[in-house]
Amino acid sequence: MRVGLIVNPIAGMGGRVALKGTDGVVDEAVRRGARPIAQDLVRLFLNELSHYKEAKEIEFLTGPGPLGENILREFEFDFDVIRHRKIGYREVEGVRLPDTTPEDTKELAKRMAKAVELIIFAGGDGTARDILEAVEERVPVLGVPTGVKMYSGVFAYSPEDAARVLIEFLKGNARLEEREVRDIDEEAYRRDEVRAKTYGTAIVPVVEALVQGSKERVPIDEEEELETISGALAEEILENDGIYFLGSGSTVKRIKDRLGIDGTLLGVDVIEVKDGRARLLVKDATEGDLLRFAGENPRVIVTVIGGLGFLFGRGNQQFSADVLRKIPRDNITVVATPSKLKNGPLRVYTGDREVDEKLRGYIRVRVGPWMERLVRVTRA
Repeated sequence: MRVGLIVNPIAGMGGRVALKGTDGVVDEAVRRGARPIAQDLVRLFLNELSHYKEAKEIEFLTGPGPLGENILREFEFDFDVIRHRKIGYREVEGVRLPDTTPEDTKELAKRMAKAVELIIFAGGDGTARDILEAVEERVPVLGVPTGVKMYSGVFAYSPEDAARVLIEFLKGNARLEEREVRDIDEEAYRRDEVRAKTYGTAIVPVVEALVQGSKERVPIDEEEELETISGALAEEILENDGIYFLGSGSTVKRIKDRLGIDGTLLGVDVIEVKDGRARLLVKDATEGDLLRFAGENPRVIVTVIGGLGFLFGRGNQQFSADVLRKIPRDNITVVATPSKLKNGPLRVYTGDREVDEKLRGYIRVRVGPWMERLVRVTRA
């Protein structure tokens, strides 16, 4: 079987440094300390794939250099390269970056659509849009999640899950479904404005519990319930002095508002509570900001991304493995309405198996002002 592999080498760089995406802000991400992460995650995908005997039947068709060729050379898979152009490099703050663009993704996808049975791409929602524009529904596609948001329904839950889906597709056990490709205006997103749009549907090989759905909005009939929950939690926070990391999303934003702080809707904020008052220490914190306070026994308040079921690993990469390693599991409070818990276990994926294992098991989720539910947490 011939399988296309396209890597967006700069995908995900904006996550840990609170840029909420990478489109148009690569240089700023580097200045904030970001480094390329996509190849590391593709390496996890290929390493998992190499453990299956069926993988010997796969021949990859990929892009030149950082678009796939470089990482495939580390493994023993058969592959050919589409050399549509010569890829150059530039240096920013000592970090070597390829001069790749969305046009590279589109050109490679167009050429692959005529020659492969499946296109695997590594990136986020923006990359998914580029793939969709190039191939529409002419060939199935599957995303290896390496971006920041990944709210489309075309991604495996993790790089390792993408490898498992590919094997099941090869064996004829994956069903093909139409899945939405969605993206958010990143410029507006950085201003705490959510402007989501559905760009179309792609054909995706789906294996139960291995491929995610699309992000969902909070149902209207749960809005009042959220207000009550956020009010109760805000009162509890004000009764317990200390440092708090308040996560992203509209659910936690309500808590921030109740605390009287000017927190972000889509970022992570650091606050200090003392003598019944909350003070904002860092607005829209980066991974580095969280690490600075991680030694002060902070408490973490996060919600679940509706439809995706993630606690950590989608849209809040500031909570990196290095940060979560320093935080006791009992210091994490999860708040969510029942609709966000309807799709089975909650998921974490930090890229560090030891940290993910620490978070596995059952966790109490606040589903009402005075009501909790035990929910299983699994590694994606």
